[in-house]
Amino acid sequence: MSTKDYYQILGVDRKADAKTIKNVYRDLAFKYHPDRNEKNSDSADMMKMVNEAYAVLSDEKKRHEYDAMQSQFGENAYGQFRSAYTEQDIFKGSDVHQIFEEMARSFGLRGVDSIFSDFYGSGYQRFEFKRHGLHGKGFIYRGRAGKRYGRSMAGGASRGVGRFAKYLLQKATGVRLPQMGEDIHDSISLSPELAQSGGPFAYNHQRRSKKLVVNIPVGTREGQQIRLAQMGAMGKNGGPAGDLYLKVKLKKPILEKAKDFIVSAFRR
Repeated sequence: MSTKDYYQILGVDRKADAKTIKNVYRDLAFKYHPDRNEKNSDSADMMKMVNEAYAVLSDEKKRHEYDAMQSQFGENAYGQFRSAYTEQDIFKGSDVHQIFEEMARSFGLRGVDSIFSDFYGSGYQRFEFKRHGLHGKGFIYRGRAGKRYGRSMAGGASRGVGRFAKYLLQKATGVRLPQMGEDIHDSISLSPELAQSGGPFAYNHQRRSKKLVVNIPVGTREGQQIRLAQMGAMGKNGGPAGDLYLKVKLKKPILEKAKDFIVSAFRR
């Protein structure tokens, strides 16, 4: 998993421009579309990988951060990137769904709802309402390991629905839309040895009254955040839970602590 490379998945050069990346993705999405690969059980996995790679490389900011991780971590860049980004982050703002719908209209293939329901099962949930002259629809998507992203559409136009817009829709229609839970932020103190080598770390989740085993990535740095998907506050109206972010603090050796204490004492 850690040796995956988004550029290799799409088969594009690292200097490829946005237009090239989009054209290559269209070809691959058509090639691996499940409707054209009924006898190929691996096509769905390839389609997921291609979707994820395109969503990252077609976004200037995400691509820049992925490139920076490749420079720092080499072949482990993918693992580091996926530790920092959920599917919500990766697919936010992506036009993957629009491209699927274009293929559906042009070639008579199944559209995004049917395909993504097959890909992610119950993790892909759509809602729709028609009331008082208003029409709205959207979906909540949970990817691998329970990670998720959300998107809403009203009147056929794709747009993000903020809290105030949700409030107005609920007041006008009486429909309570699924609402994602809030993220929770906390910190953990690791020994330099564990941060360097990686491994399990016991964490007491007080908000959930449960103990978790956190997998610390190899080469974890001071200030780095580790995200635990759906371990944040619970969602409402069937919406998914938020995420738990753990900010890493490195413990100082006893001698270094003593030195800091002495220095601070003399400065007083």
